Amino acid sequence: MGTRNTIRTAVRDVVPPAGLTRALAVQATVYAIGHGLFQAGSAVFFTRALGLSPTQVGLGLSLAAGVSLLGTVPLGALTDRYGARRIWLVGLLAEAALFGAYPFVGSFAGFLAVVVALAAVDATAGVARHVYSINVLPSDQRVTALAYQRSALNVGFGLGAVISGVVLAVDTMAAYRGMVWFNAAMMLVTAVFVRRLPRIPEATRPAEKTSRLAVLSDRPFMAVSLLSGLLSSHGTLYLVVLPLWVLSHTDAPRILIAALVLLNTILAVLLQVRVSRGADTTPGAGRALRTGGLLIALFCLVLPISTLTGGVATIVVLVIAAVVLTLAELVQSAGMWGLTSTLPPATHRGAYVGAFRLGGQLQYLAAPAGLTALGVGTGGWGWLPMAAMFAVAALAAMPLVGWAARRPRLGEPAPEPEPAAAAAAAATTPAAAPVS
Repeated sequence: MGTRNTIRTAVRDVVPPAGLTRALAVQATVYAIGHGLFQAGSAVFFTRALGLSPTQVGLGLSLAAGVSLLGTVPLGALTDRYGARRIWLVGLLAEAALFGAYPFVGSFAGFLAVVVALAAVDATAGVARHVYSINVLPSDQRVTALAYQRSALNVGFGLGAVISGVVLAVDTMAAYRGMVWFNAAMMLVTAVFVRRLPRIPEATRPAEKTSRLAVLSDRPFMAVSLLSGLLSSHGTLYLVVLPLWVLSHTDAPRILIAALVLLNTILAVLLQVRVSRGADTTPGAGRALRTGGLLIALFCLVLPISTLTGGVATIVVLVIAAVVLTLAELVQSAGMWGLTSTLPPATHRGAYVGAFRLGGQLQYLAAPAGLTALGVGTGGWGWLPMAAMFAVAALAAMPLVGWAARRPRLGEPAPEPEPAAAAAAAATTPAAAPVS
């Protein structure tokens, strides 16, 4: 009986309940199959099918990342103006058209035009998708639904990567073009799913117009965004720094790197929903950020041990470090979803979600070089200051989240004072002189 209950619980943590939560997870899977296929084979497509040099590819992707960084807040504000579902749907159709045009690109300038446009569209649609998931669900279901979507995305990316193996094995121009067009088709199928999702009433817009960048003046919220962005560097640590460490400072076999990536995917699918429980309130989300940061700090202390071991012991240490870092990723992600569900005001949720993503995008620009130099380039001692940095960030999470929760958001009135505080203020205020 106990085993049966355990299996039932495990299934509930992977298979979303029927209804809107499942519909959102299904579209995430479909989207990720196409996107995962393209991501796994994109480098070969760019160089073989389009004839670009690695330098040209790198330059184009960097420019696209810059556009995504600069445009995330003003593009996110489009969701507030036109509605999350509509912007999400238009974004998917635009992505399908741009991916469909990729095989016809005949120059570096054409590649730049498509990759930059895709970055802008993807940033806009990503905010709209996130905002729709928040707006359409009750507050106590939002984080769980986003966790199911994250789990579904991992399943889809894994299936897409498997399909890419077939494309790479065939290794023909037709196969590479078919890979890109398959991704475009998956965007269209996803658009059909989104078209069938229920419409939701949009929040009433405030009477006064505000700048699309006004959210950047919300200092408490932006401080939380930057902190969450720093903690989201678990992705860089796992996909960039950890493999480089394995190759340069341990005696572990290279195949272990692929095994650790697979382990991360499996754990994310099995545990994301479970570890997200409790993060659907602002204090709970703050605690999740704190836990995620402390787990990253622990990873930074465990990983260097692998340079002192050999053989099976090294593999054990690396697996333990990978599990700790994966748990950090899952918990930090839940905290991020909780904060974007509870802090932004309904009338400016798109701008706020876009602003919250700024921290993560800044991390993508700085973390690969900085964390690699500190962790791998120093030979090992750099892990200690890195652990201290993440520990300090973790301990700052609750105070910063509390600060943001106490301050009014854009377009909201200042919170009413507590009754005791109001009484004390009245007692210290001089009485007005009687009128004679």
